[in-house]
Amino acid sequence: MNKENIKEEQILIRLTGQDRPGLTASVMGILAQYDAQILDIGQADIHSTLSLGILIRIDELHSGQVMKELLFKASELNVNIGFAPVTDDEYEDWVGRQGKNRYILTVIGRTLSAGQIAAVSKVIASQGLNIDSILRLTGRKSIKKHSASVRACIEFSLRGTPYDHSQMQSELMLLASQMQIDFSLQKDDMYRRMRRLICFDMDSTLIQTECIDELAVRAGVGDQVKAITERAMRGEIDFKESFKERVALLKGLDVSVMQDIAENLPVTEGADRLMSVLKRCGYKIAILSGGFTYFGEHLRKRYGIDYVYANELEIGEDGKLTGRYVGEIVDGHRKAELLKLIAQVEKVNLAQTIAVGDGANDLPMLSEAGLGIAFHAKPRVVANAEQSINTIGLDGVLYFLGFKDSYLGEQGRLQ
Repeated sequence: MNKENIKEEQILIRLTGQDRPGLTASVMGILAQYDAQILDIGQADIHSTLSLGILIRIDELHSGQVMKELLFKASELNVNIGFAPVTDDEYEDWVGRQGKNRYILTVIGRTLSAGQIAAVSKVIASQGLNIDSILRLTGRKSIKKHSASVRACIEFSLRGTPYDHSQMQSELMLLASQMQIDFSLQKDDMYRRMRRLICFDMDSTLIQTECIDELAVRAGVGDQVKAITERAMRGEIDFKESFKERVALLKGLDVSVMQDIAENLPVTEGADRLMSVLKRCGYKIAILSGGFTYFGEHLRKRYGIDYVYANELEIGEDGKLTGRYVGEIVDGHRKAELLKLIAQVEKVNLAQTIAVGDGANDLPMLSEAGLGIAFHAKPRVVANAEQSINTIGLDGVLYFLGFKDSYLGEQGRLQ
C-alpha cells in the first residue's frame, strides 16, 4: 500500500497507578517501535500515584497493535490505561487555542484548605479562564512534626483572557482578606520568567521595626514620633513634612545609639532565605528607603546588597544629631525615580523589576515595577497593590517568582 494513502489518527492515552522507575520509558519504547508522533505529553505525581497523558498521531494500520501492546504492558506494570480518539477537527480546535493569553495565579497560606482552593477556582471559572495545570511549589508538610515556618503554595497555570481583569483582582483581594491567603496574578510572559532587579523598602519590610521610632524612644520622644510615622505610612500626611518633623525631634541624640540599634535590628521572617536565593541567582538588589542610610548600610554588609538609597542624618562635631538631614529626602516619588534609574544603569527592562514595600510612600515604586508586592502592608497599600503577602514571611516573594522548595535547602541554598 502506498504510504501516502495510509490514513493517520490521533489517540489520547491515559495511564494512572502506582509510580515506579522505568514506567514512562516502557510506554515510550512501545510507541517508538511504531514510529508514533508525540503531539502532547503531561505527567503528574501525587503521593507516588502517577497520572500520565500522551496524545499520539499514528497510522491506522498500527494503532490497534499499539493499543494491544500498551494494554499488556499496563497489566504487567499493574497500572490502569485508557484510550480516547481525538478527531482532526478537535485537534485543530485545540491547536487554535494556543494563541490565547496565559496567566499564572499563585496562592499562598500557612495552610491551604479545600474551601480556599474552591473559592479561588470559582473566581477563575467565573472569568472564563481554563486551568491548564496546578503545581505545588512548597515542600510536603509533616503531620507529626510541628514547624513554625510551615507554609503552603500552589500555582495555577491559566489559559484565556479574564472577562474583567480588575474585577478578578478585586475578588481575589476580597478572598485574601476573608480567608487568610495571599495571591499573585501575573501574565505568563518572558518578563515574568526573567526578573533581574528587586527593590525593597527597609523599615517594616526587611526589618520589623521603624528605625526612626527606635531612635525616638532613645531620645525620649517615642510617642510623638510614632504617632507622626503612623499617620505618614497611612498616607494621611505628606511624607516630606512628617520626615522633617520627626528628624527635628531627634536633636541631641548621641550617634552611638545608632550603632546599638543597627546591631540589634529585628530582621523579618524569611529575609535570610530570600536574600541568599536572590544573590545566588544573580539578582541585583536595592534598598530604597525613607529610613536612614546608616541602617541600610548595615544590611548591605549583611546581605551583599548592591544599592542603598535612604536619608542621611546630619551629625554635629559633638557626635550628636543636629535635628537636620543631609541631601534630598527619599520619599515615594524619589523611590520610583530610583527604581527606574537603577534599572537603566543595570540595563534591565522595567517589566523585569520587582518592588516590595508596606507603606503609602512605597506605592509609586510598587506601581512602577513589573511586579509590585505589598508586604504585610497598610490597608491603603494592599487596596492599591496587585500582589500582596500577609500570611507568611518575606521569602514568600520566591513563590511569586516561581521558585519551588524542592530547588532550595533549608537556608535557601540552590540544590
